[in-house]
Amino acid sequence: MYSDGIDDTPTNLALPKTDATLTVRVIKSFEYRTERSLVLHHINLQENTVGQLKDKVRQAIQTQPGWKPYRNAVLDTLKLYTKAHGAKTTNLIVNLDHDEWIFDDDSRILADLGLENESEVSFFNRETYEDFKENPATKWES
Repeated sequence: MYSDGIDDTPTNLALPKTDATLTVRVIKSFEYRTERSLVLHHINLQENTVGQLKDKVRQAIQTQPGWKPYRNAVLDTLKLYTKAHGAKTTNLIVNLDHDEWIFDDDSRILADLGLENESEVSFFNRETYEDFKENPATKWES
């Protein structure tokens, strides 16, 4: 779609589900808001599973420069943060509501879970997430 020569195609529709870009918020600490974003290009949402996405992120953390502080983090859970043009939470790194957005089944296809181009997901340790939900106080502000 073009309007006055400017492409106004929404970003979530700009690329097909077979060639999507995802942003993964890798969370090391909820209390200190220690997070780093990893942008993954050319992800086939119609073929890749939750488990495969986890493996891609873990592989990037182990091999890409700048990820050394995250290499010992136990990351086991993915949760939708937002879709392109969707409402964002007030928490800067993870949605504390909508636990139905947690991807519990590693065999599920990403597109079947509603992921589309420019979706953002959080990747974290489930135990620390549950602890933070019980007491969502941040320590970096003190």
